[in-house]
Amino acid sequence: MSTQEPVDLQQPTRRDAIGGIAAGSAMLAFGGPAAGEPRPSSKQGTGRMSIACFIRYQIDPFQRDEFQKYAHTWLTVIPRCGGRLIGYFLPLEGTNDIGWGLIAFDNLAAYEAYRVRLKSDPEARANFAYSQSKRFVLREERTFLEVVM
Repeated sequence: MSTQEPVDLQQPTRRDAIGGIAAGSAMLAFGGPAAGEPRPSSKQGTGRMSIACFIRYQIDPFQRDEFQKYAHTWLTVIPRCGGRLIGYFLPLEGTNDIGWGLIAFDNLAAYEAYRVRLKSDPEARANFAYSQSKRFVLREERTFLEVVM
């Protein structure tokens, strides 16, 4: 006679759903280059990424435009420093104080090298200073996602 643990039939939370959407978006994006990037030649490899940094921002909802400006600046900075920007996102409706960023990397070593380059990049430093001076980012969380399929 075996005993089984009871199955939890609770509905997924909004946070679970958004995390799943981000993970699915990352997996779709990992198969090829980001928008505007050239396709890799056969000598360059597949262009597949194995991890993504999922950033969840709690933002001041009254400074949504400031966050959007901040996110837009990363369009050139992140690729220059070695990350593959999947995108920055703001809610269309519903919760109004959360934003997300999704950046892909080949591995954790590539992410660490990116962080070093980011800290020395003048435009990146200016963008961080801008966010601190305007105080529109109230909290930031990073989660690393691994491609499993």
